[in-house]
Amino acid sequence: MRPSDVFDLLRDGQPRTRAQLAELTGLARSTIAARIDVLLRLGLVAPYGGGISTGGRPPSLLALNPGAWVVAGIDLGATHATAALADLAGTILAERRADLDIAAGPEVVLTWVEGVVDDLLTEQRRPVSELAAIGMGLPGPVEHSTGRAINPPIMPGWHRYDVPAHVQRAFDVPVLIDNDVNIMALGERHAHLSDVDDLVLIKVATGIGAGIVSGAELQRGAQGTAGDLGHVRVGRAGDTVCRCGNVGCLEAIAAGPAIAAELREQGIDVADGHGVVELVRAGDPAAIAAVRQAGRDLGEVVATLVNLINPSVVVIGGALAEAGESLLAGIREVVYSRSLPLATEHLRIVTSRAGERAGVIGAAALAIEHVLSPAAIDAAERRLVSA
Repeated sequence: MRPSDVFDLLRDGQPRTRAQLAELTGLARSTIAARIDVLLRLGLVAPYGGGISTGGRPPSLLALNPGAWVVAGIDLGATHATAALADLAGTILAERRADLDIAAGPEVVLTWVEGVVDDLLTEQRRPVSELAAIGMGLPGPVEHSTGRAINPPIMPGWHRYDVPAHVQRAFDVPVLIDNDVNIMALGERHAHLSDVDDLVLIKVATGIGAGIVSGAELQRGAQGTAGDLGHVRVGRAGDTVCRCGNVGCLEAIAAGPAIAAELREQGIDVADGHGVVELVRAGDPAAIAAVRQAGRDLGEVVATLVNLINPSVVVIGGALAEAGESLLAGIREVVYSRSLPLATEHLRIVTSRAGERAGVIGAAALAIEHVLSPAAIDAAERRLVSA
């Protein structure tokens, strides 16, 4: 058993004594002491208060040291960007948000990323040597194994661009890239659903996509495109042309721009999904009806998803989630009537609690998972021994 295996027992934040760790692992106390010594030298664990004495000297408690290193989380959207610095427990230490057009291209956007990470480190008085990794979400399809966007529809100049290599020119740390919906799912789970091992987060905004967590693991699929719900064919869409080039896609009738276009045909002045939400909040009956119908259309696809993967929670996020119960009611109406009773008996369909911060929290969580993985800790041990 390596130090990483012992560390895994302390990741939950619960302090334990060396004797308790020996009992849990079945290892000799001398072996546990050696493994703990490595973790203490790496800074990953630290003494925590004092244990309860049964006579004599109180046993010392050990726990995860969240302040050992920091990670950066970056959430890049179509027209905005959020960056944060977090400790190893995922607590956000500092955060910045800016208007930034992803269509400006990788050179412009990634220069901003490098600058803001440097600013956040300076603000927190953390040297670059304490930055352990950077996690980043992109608003398009991502080949997870390489961190490269593949034919992203709203990201000119980003196709197969080597994002990790670019950022590593400024920061010699691992750079983990995923699509924005996946990191939102990670963020929602980290912040509010840590006890849920099976969940789906569906982002309904300019497009529609899902981040799927099953068995406590993010499911990306073979090429990283798992969860692309927006391009599933639905009956009401008929021959409506989607921006992907196909016809009949869910996104073509239920995403924010599609609902806004439908309302404009009725003579209502609304530009986009945000405008639709404002109308719903103002009580506009046509907007409420259109969003409710979009919820039903979405429910058609979600019902199939529920039958296939049986999540405990379906979380609705993205700009259109701000429409609240008008959207949720339509989704629930169809899902609860069409999915198997056993699959829906305890199913919750809720709006995101993390909201617009889900992405940056998830990007930080992506980086933390890498930094605290057994492979990364074992590699750090080898560097420590060879130093």
